[in-house]
Amino acid sequence: MAFVFGIVFFALLIGISIALHELGHLATAKMFGMKVTRYFIGFGPRIFSFRRGETEYGLKAIPAGGFCEITGMTALDEVAPQDQPRAFYRQATWKRVVVLSAGSITHFIVGFVVLYGMAATMGLPNLKDTPLVSEVAQCVPADPRAQCAAGDPAPARDAGFRQGDQIVAVAGTGTPTWRDVLDRTRERSGPTEFKVLRDDQEVTLTVDVARVAREFERQDGSRYTQEVGAIGIVGTPIFHYSALGALGGATSFTGTMFANTWEGLMNFPEKIPAVVKAIGGAPRDLDTPVSVVGASIIGGDAAEQGLWELFWLMLAGLNFFIGVFNLLPLLPLDGGHIAVNLYERVRNWVRKLRGKPAGAPVNYLRLLPLTYFVIFVGGAITLLTVTADIVNPIRLGQ
Repeated sequence: MAFVFGIVFFALLIGISIALHELGHLATAKMFGMKVTRYFIGFGPRIFSFRRGETEYGLKAIPAGGFCEITGMTALDEVAPQDQPRAFYRQATWKRVVVLSAGSITHFIVGFVVLYGMAATMGLPNLKDTPLVSEVAQCVPADPRAQCAAGDPAPARDAGFRQGDQIVAVAGTGTPTWRDVLDRTRERSGPTEFKVLRDDQEVTLTVDVARVAREFERQDGSRYTQEVGAIGIVGTPIFHYSALGALGGATSFTGTMFANTWEGLMNFPEKIPAVVKAIGGAPRDLDTPVSVVGASIIGGDAAEQGLWELFWLMLAGLNFFIGVFNLLPLLPLDGGHIAVNLYERVRNWVRKLRGKPAGAPVNYLRLLPLTYFVIFVGGAITLLTVTADIVNPIRLGQ
């Protein structure tokens, strides 16, 4: 039941995000006095609708998006004479750009709100693997499952490590991540120089690295024992904040997610072959793209296993992805319409400098072949990812 609840809950939240996306277009268009005739969530057969003023609001059967119909989106649209002053294409360029970008901006706001809620309650994951010390152990026992005993070394405690120290170098080698700290420490023995940032000041600590036997797992699942260096510190997998500090934490984390989203978009094409192979029965790569169906399944697994941090992080990430993707300068995406409007503005500015009148509005009919191509490619990728998520979904813990 928890799995089913997680799927339904995640899908519902995605639906709410889509509704808010279209609401962003609706609110800004009405704010600028444009005429909005329809606001619908979903496509296909109408389930219900009602009218408030000049706008019809409703829900359709296929929960795969939504639309906000604004009068006169292009100069090719037929507009009644009385509605001409309120037509979209008759408005100032900056107003059109605001309306077109409002959907993506709404996704960014939703993602930020989710991250803020996480930061103020359950905390935010250390995505950058920043080497911050969360705990200084009382000793380094020979058996990691045993309690401290007399004679067990305590390298980190004796050297003066404190909670909150950020390790920047081990034995003169930079350590930008916690993994770097582990690798550098495990190869050391005896007195070793650690440089840490403490209250924005660099502090040098000399640590007598202990050598202990630890068990590790190979890629094939077999286990082996190896002697490694250890000092008795624990990293910070989760950052916790106060209600006020969560603003800064969520802002910083948002920047990281934007960078990851952009990197994911750039690497998107090279991941498609792995999706095709997964449909054929090959093991599903955890790094392959997923559809809303796949994301909902992962959300169900996260809810069932109590991984709510992952659940909410996925929801925020999906909102950032949709927001950024929708701003790509390709028709029929909002970013494509923004590009056309900005092109008209720049073109008319250049013509004005040359003493010429403004040019005619862009003929969208000439852009239809490119628009249809984008729709075809987008539809094909959606079909592939949905199929892979049905026949060979990514599952947590499997």
